[in-house]
Parts: sequence; C-alpha cells; structure tokens
Amino acid sequence: MKFKAFAAALGALAVSGAVHAADMGDAGTPIRLSLNNWTGQHLSTYIAGGMLEEAGYTVEYVESDPAAIYDELAAGDVHALMEIWTTSGPEDYYAARDAGGVEELGDMGLDARNGVVFPPYVAQMCPGLPDWEALRDCAGIFSADGKGKRGIYVAYPESWGSPGADRIRALGLPFDVVAADSEAAIVEQFQNAYREKRPVIATFWAPHWAMSSYALQFLRLPKPEPACFTDPSWGPNPKATGDCDFYRGGVMKASWSGFKARWPAAHEILKNYELSIWDQQPLIGLVDVRGETPQGAARGWLAVNRAKWMPIVEEATGKGRS
Repeated sequence: MKFKAFAAALGALAVSGAVHAADMGDAGTPIRLSLNNWTGQHLSTYIAGGMLEEAGYTVEYVESDPAAIYDELAAGDVHALMEIWTTSGPEDYYAARDAGGVEELGDMGLDARNGVVFPPYVAQMCPGLPDWEALRDCAGIFSADGKGKRGIYVAYPESWGSPGADRIRALGLPFDVVAADSEAAIVEQFQNAYREKRPVIATFWAPHWAMSSYALQFLRLPKPEPACFTDPSWGPNPKATGDCDFYRGGVMKASWSGFKARWPAAHEILKNYELSIWDQQPLIGLVDVRGETPQGAARGWLAVNRAKWMPIVEEATGKGRS
C-alpha cells in the first residue's frame, strides 16, 4: 500500500503536531460498499470497509448486479465501488462518470493485466507458442477429445463481458467460445487440465494466485494501439477491430457523486486507499485455496498491517493526534 502525502502537509504536522481533519459528515448513515463477483474485489472492499469502520463509520456490503452497478452507483443506492478494471473497457462506467453521477476516486494501485493464458506444458504441444499465430495450426488440441478441428476457449462469465473471447473472434482463430459460470469454474479448468497435462486456454488476469500456482503464461498478441479498436484495417484481420492485446493497468475506485458531501472523511480515506499486488495476491490464495472467508482474510491483513493503513485514517479523521 502506498500513501499519498505532500511535503507541505508533513511540514505542518511536524511543526504543529496536527493537521486539519475532514468532517465525519453523516456518520449515522451506513456507507454501502459494492461486492462484485470475484475474490480480489471482495478483499479490496472488505479492507476498505475495515478502514472506514476504524474511522467510526458503519458499513454495509451489497451484492451488486454487474449489469446495473453503475446505475446503482449513480443513483446513490450503492455508495462506493472498489476495482473497476479499465483494461476490460467498462463503457457503462465511463458513461456514468462522464454524466456526473459517479466520481472517480483514483487508482487502486494494482498492476493489473487481463490476457489469454495457457499452462507452460502446452507450448510443447503447440510449437510456436506463446505467439498467437501458432494457434491457427494447433487449435484442435484444445477440443474436447484433443482431435477436433476447433478448440474450446474458456471465456469470462457472461456478466463480466467478453474480454479475451472478443480477441479470439477478432483474430479469426478456430475456437468455440464457452463462458465459464464463475471465477471458481475457470480455476477448476486449470486444476483439472494441469493434473491431466491436458491443453486448456482461457481468459484470465493478474493479480491472482493461480497465475503463479499453475505457472500460467500469457499469449503474445499484437501490441495494442488506439487504431486497433476503431480501424478494421489496422492489425492482422482487416475485417475486424479489437485484433490486439489488452492495455495494462488501470484498476480504479469510484463513488456516488454525493459521497464527498455526505461523508467527507470517508471520501478522503477511499481516495487515499491503495492496495498492492503483493498484498492482495496472497490473500486471494488464502480464500481460494485454503478456504478462508474474504472477511476473515481482510480482517487478518488489517490486524497485521496497521502501520500501512492507519495513517490514512488518522490523516482523514484526526484520530490518534493531540
């Protein structure tokens, strides 16, 4: 976790022993944080909630409909959302933000990456990997019996959109796309394939414990440029846009546009909250592999790492200062 501090503010703190704290605002009204359907986002959210509770707020966690979350956020039915992956092109988010109903609170600090992945042993079965063009000749090894002409490509759940699957289609590769039911279902595909040394190819992301546990490798796709997404003549397929890799980075936080006015200190806490990949990835493993609950893993992290996050709460609320 990184902390945003300015030299002037630190100087004032050293001289006076205190700085101006933000007002708590409507601390009697619960702050509703959205829970989306992947483990890392739950962890990011429960850690943020723990910081808000330490500040003196009441927090409610809401299981949100991915298709409606930005409408809910703009309406104030949900108050804040951790982990908006801009690498996945969330057009609904951009529209809500640009319309003024949603405020962007800055980057989460995660070095995020979406991509097309496969286990390392698959490179021996499909010469030419990790270059994407190798899949033209060996797609059949990814079929149900390993002998077909078209492979099976495991995509994100339909509610997440189609990142990865859209690349496969745009590149004209001979695969049938099957949407997984959940994050756990994708991981199960890796587990089963790895145990049987069977080919599997899927959309996946980092940070995630499975990337290291199964030594998953990213397929090398054409380098993304703006023209890839607007000009069909750009790239290897002159009839399609999107025939390139994902952009990297960009996991944002956002809130209802009225959040700052209602809870000024909470707004400051969430703006300054960041979580590194090195903090989050082991926690994902605790939940997905060892069976810890996201709430329990977040509480444990908060207890062990008070020195990382407590200064943000103190800066926003004045807690701990004289």
